[in-house]
Amino acid sequence: MIAEHERQLLEEKLVQAQHILNECDLDLWMLVASESDVMGDPTFPLVVGTSVTWPSAFLLTRHGDRIALVGTGDVENVRQLGTWHRVIGYVERFGQPLRDLLDELHPQTIGVNYSKDNPLADGIPHGFFLYLQDILADTPYWERVISAEPVVMRLRSRKSPEELRRMRQAVATTCEIWQTLHAWLRPGLSECDIAAFLHAEVQRRGLTTAWDARYCPTVTAGPNSPIGHTGPTDIVLEPGQLLAIDFGVRQDGYCSDMQRTFYVLAPGESAPPQPVQEAFELVAQTIAQAAAALRPGVAGWEVDQVARECFARAGVEPWAFALGHQVGRAVHDGGCLLGPRWERYGQQPFYTVEPGHVYTLELGLSVPGYGRVSLEEEVLVTETGCEFLAPPQRELLLVPSAHA
Repeated sequence: MIAEHERQLLEEKLVQAQHILNECDLDLWMLVASESDVMGDPTFPLVVGTSVTWPSAFLLTRHGDRIALVGTGDVENVRQLGTWHRVIGYVERFGQPLRDLLDELHPQTIGVNYSKDNPLADGIPHGFFLYLQDILADTPYWERVISAEPVVMRLRSRKSPEELRRMRQAVATTCEIWQTLHAWLRPGLSECDIAAFLHAEVQRRGLTTAWDARYCPTVTAGPNSPIGHTGPTDIVLEPGQLLAIDFGVRQDGYCSDMQRTFYVLAPGESAPPQPVQEAFELVAQTIAQAAAALRPGVAGWEVDQVARECFARAGVEPWAFALGHQVGRAVHDGGCLLGPRWERYGQQPFYTVEPGHVYTLELGLSVPGYGRVSLEEEVLVTETGCEFLAPPQRELLLVPSAHA
């Protein structure tokens, strides 16, 4: 049986989906899949709540109808969710029962999960898309099929109360692990040592990392470490170097994504050298300026531009990626992106920020001879601005050159 808190989450998202269908003037949202454990639609965990084995369709209407058409072997599993009003099983034929349901509902617009810009809204495999086209070819309904991307984007972006509770907990857990790491850090550790420590902390709590464990965490120790989505190396952290870590956990199905920067004091130092301190202050102040600009109604690219202008005023080259992305059930979640108007980002930087969105604010700056400063904070958009989900890093985290 499904746990009550899981049913609560599904119910919150299904109610939210009905409101969004009306907002988008969409009569029917049709989620389809087969063998979804293998080729799963990313939206299924949000609103369906289970996997399916045979070709299946989950129909949500703007009037609140919730109908599941599944193979007979999946019927009881779906019924036990308690969130689908009608569960219809079939044995031999999927196409005719689906056409019968569409005749009953008679939708003028039918949303299906395909998208050119957002992989999280591109849940239908191409082969199943063609299969669906064959089923509906001699009906009026295929011409009424449109992309459900606006629905998926808004549903993933607008965090429900239960989603926010889980996300706050994931962030709190990540902060606990940061504190444990800081107390343990010392020069002479390799990037692999540091990654292994973080993996052990995650496993001790019965959790998993927020993304691929091969490069979660991403550990950048000193000036010779590769930059990007890369796994840890045998490079050793030495006194007088920066250590930047990108890390997050997945807890109760929701992710955190944060970055922290440490500096290992060289013998005789009581504070970081001026180039390191100046770089850190620029990065931290830029994130603060971006947070001040993040509010409902602004376009994603506008927030990114505020941050880039901070670097421009300092005469520093900007970073080569978006300032921030949404976080949720996936570490890169939702639709609106706090990014520049580059071709590679499609329409996502043009979407507008709304209350209930959760974003990262992240950027970095290399300091020749020392390594890299990288910070990443998570913020919740409120009615009037944004709220940091954890105290932002405003000072370098110092590591003694040697333990007493």
